[in-house]
Amino acid sequence: MDTKIKIKEVLSSLLKVKIEELKDGSTLIDSIGVDSTEMVESVIALEKSFGVKLSPKEITKNSTINDIVNNIQSKLNK
Repeated sequence: MDTKIKIKEVLSSLLKVKIEELKDGSTLIDSIGVDSTEMVESVIALEKSFGVKLSPKEITKNSTINDIVNNIQSKLNK
C-alpha cells in the first residue's frame, strides 16, 4: 500500500475526518484543528502502523501531510 494513503487512512480514522479533507499541504494543527492530545495519539498510531519511532517534535515541525509522509518514508528507507 502507498505510504501516503496509509497515513491518510490512519489519521482519518483517528481524527474522525474524511480522507478528502487530508490534502497533501494540509497541516494537522491549522487545517485539521488537531490539539496536543490528538497530536500525541497521531504519533502513536503512525508508529504502530509503520513500525517506526517518531517524536511529537518531528510531527509538529513537519506538520503537513507531505512532510509526515517524507518523514516516515525516510525512516522506512534506513
